[in-house]
Amino acid sequence: MDIKTASALHRLRLISIPEALSFPALILFGSVLSRVSDIDFLMMPLGMIHGILFVIYAVFLLDVWMKAKWPLGRVALFFLLSLIPFGGLYGDKRLKSYEADGVIAARARREGTVSA
Repeated sequence: MDIKTASALHRLRLISIPEALSFPALILFGSVLSRVSDIDFLMMPLGMIHGILFVIYAVFLLDVWMKAKWPLGRVALFFLLSLIPFGGLYGDKRLKSYEADGVIAARARREGTVSA
């Protein structure tokens, strides 16, 4: 794995957790509280924060797709995980293993242990 691919994976990991937590926060604090109480001022800022995080996540996912040359099914899985509340937490766990596998493979190639 080259440095550009590794950094793209790392950026996607960094944004996946805040994006995963912003959606349930929007549902809980924005929607539920605005319906059961007079607290409706949280909907707009939480919606904007979640929207910005989602767009950044999608851009970073496209970047990883191009640099890591992932199959379409894996990209679709990570996109679907971003639509599920807390789905990004599972995605982060998977990304961590992909990142570790790439580092191990790069180290093995550098040391001449494998020819891949």
